[in-house]
Amino acid sequence: MTALNDANLARIDAAVPQYDRKALTGGILHFGLGNFHRAHQAVYLDRLMNAGEGHDFAIIGAGVMPSDARMREVLLSQDCLFTVVEQTAEASEARVIGAMIDHLPAADADAIVARLSDPAIRIASLTITEGGYFIDAKTGHFDPGHPAIAHDGAHPDAPRTVFGMLVAGLAARRRDGVQPFTVMCCDNIPHNGDVTREAVVETARLSDPALAEWIAENVAFPNGMVDRITPATSDRERAMIRDEFGIDDATPVFAEDFIQWVLEDRFPAGRPALEKVGVQFVPDVTPYEMMKIRILNGGHAILAYAAGLMDIHFVHDAMQDARVAAFLQKVERTEVIPVVPPVPDTDLDAYFAKVQERCANPKIADTVRRLCLDGSNRQPKFIIPTIADRLARDLPVDGLALECALWCRYCAGTTDGGATIAPNDPSWDRLTRTAQEARHDPSRWLAMADIYGDTGTDPRLAEPFAKWLGMLWERGTAATLDAYIGG
Repeated sequence: MTALNDANLARIDAAVPQYDRKALTGGILHFGLGNFHRAHQAVYLDRLMNAGEGHDFAIIGAGVMPSDARMREVLLSQDCLFTVVEQTAEASEARVIGAMIDHLPAADADAIVARLSDPAIRIASLTITEGGYFIDAKTGHFDPGHPAIAHDGAHPDAPRTVFGMLVAGLAARRRDGVQPFTVMCCDNIPHNGDVTREAVVETARLSDPALAEWIAENVAFPNGMVDRITPATSDRERAMIRDEFGIDDATPVFAEDFIQWVLEDRFPAGRPALEKVGVQFVPDVTPYEMMKIRILNGGHAILAYAAGLMDIHFVHDAMQDARVAAFLQKVERTEVIPVVPPVPDTDLDAYFAKVQERCANPKIADTVRRLCLDGSNRQPKFIIPTIADRLARDLPVDGLALECALWCRYCAGTTDGGATIAPNDPSWDRLTRTAQEARHDPSRWLAMADIYGDTGTDPRLAEPFAKWLGMLWERGTAATLDAYIGG
């Protein structure tokens, strides 16, 4: 077994960087070095660097969460190298990624802002999860009153959030006459660039309205659609990287072989030539992101809560369950896909077929629990907009109402088999309490206005929701799915 570091690259029996890592210079500061970023943006950059380009756009890691400190410690011990294992149903291929060259001390605002002030940094990018943007689901907009943001507004020189640090970095560049960096969001959020722009501008407005206007007028926030199924790393994956590839990597990433990135081409300070390695640059990413968020991410929610209640652990096993697969198929084809607008050069039915194939890949070993995670942030982005669109067209929402009922029943905290569901949402206590109240009064669940907004008050959703929730409690998930599938 070979320890992963620069000195041992020649001894590793896997694809390794074919460029001089010592010659790389930082051009991107990235917040959030989780598995998705390392299996997505970092992989594209590594491909480009192997092609002899983009060597001045190496990644500098940064983080603001306590868990980022451990990630930093591990990555620095490995010279910022990590392994990505791409898996099809038939084979696995390991590649050592070398596009990252440093990781700043976690939550060290001074160090992070100093690097953001450096003219060499031309892009600041983010993967901080859907729940990291301080969005008020009731209004759909950034919440400047959140305590963490209020702190950064009152103490702009000692920021604690990503947005406060971005504001401080931009303020320093404005003061020094340095062109601002582009802010590139890589999270699964509709119009993610616009969402990030609002968060940065409104954070700045709390302490310096003139700076906020300067950011609004001068900083680019391109929208992007990102896609790759990337499960969490556990001891299982760490053992596999040792046993199958002979690499001692404390933080490997396992991912499917499918990868996609569609990005608006707005980078005034410059960007790497990522179009040479498969990134699609388009004038407007909206149709692509709506397709992905509603068909893929929405599809994950449709299958996940049903599978979770039926004590199914892995996503590929859920796809092998005839009821779950038929439920996903019917809701997608009758309710979701019909209200997804056309996408350039894309067949939506073929896209959904690919989604099914990806979810059924047994090598990924993606867990149902991961797909069930953080529903309070994901449902308003992945499911409820489709419901709202259908209601606006006076179309039925029977299947999507069942998805809502399944989420409610899941949040009650036990599976159909009686197993306890461990907390799986930042608002778990509240969701569990409300779900248990909804067993006897279904309106309690849809009354969560910060999640459902006005949609929850519409009887065309409330009536089928109550019907399905009652059936789930009385007859169980399998029988309820049978009732829906059978019409």
